[in-house]
Amino acid sequence: MQKISPFLWFDQTAEEAVNFYVSVFADAKIGKVMRASAAGPGPEGRVLTIGFELFGQSFTAFNFPTDFKFTEAVSFVVDCKDQAEVDYYWDCLSDGGQPRDCGWVKDRFGVFWQITPTRLIELMSDPNPAIAARAATAMMTMQKIDIAALERSVADG
Repeated sequence: MQKISPFLWFDQTAEEAVNFYVSVFADAKIGKVMRASAAGPGPEGRVLTIGFELFGQSFTAFNFPTDFKFTEAVSFVVDCKDQAEVDYYWDCLSDGGQPRDCGWVKDRFGVFWQITPTRLIELMSDPNPAIAARAATAMMTMQKIDIAALERSVADG
């Protein structure tokens, strides 16, 4: 088990969220499930926490009534090797959620994801500041990152 892992607090939708994430990400799996006992908290048998793993990263989802909401201040980056991967994760995570600018998606559970093609990071960290600036400018005009449009913007500079 990793020493530090994200603990995500869901307003009574933890099990549904975990099942969704496990369906979206390859090689994902559900781990230990802790349920309420007769002593509580909550109805006996209800999921309290549910462990899950995405690409080898451990998470714990907490299932409890809350007024706490997820914000962009804590988000998860999905590194995508090509446009097909960008499209897949964007489509899955934005379904029932909310697309945002610059490759961000708020999923139906309120969790924020950055769907980021590797090529975007390469271009934005290019040693040539003009290329990096053109890549950043192009990204700022997009919701879902379009790698071909990004490449055209950099080349047209």
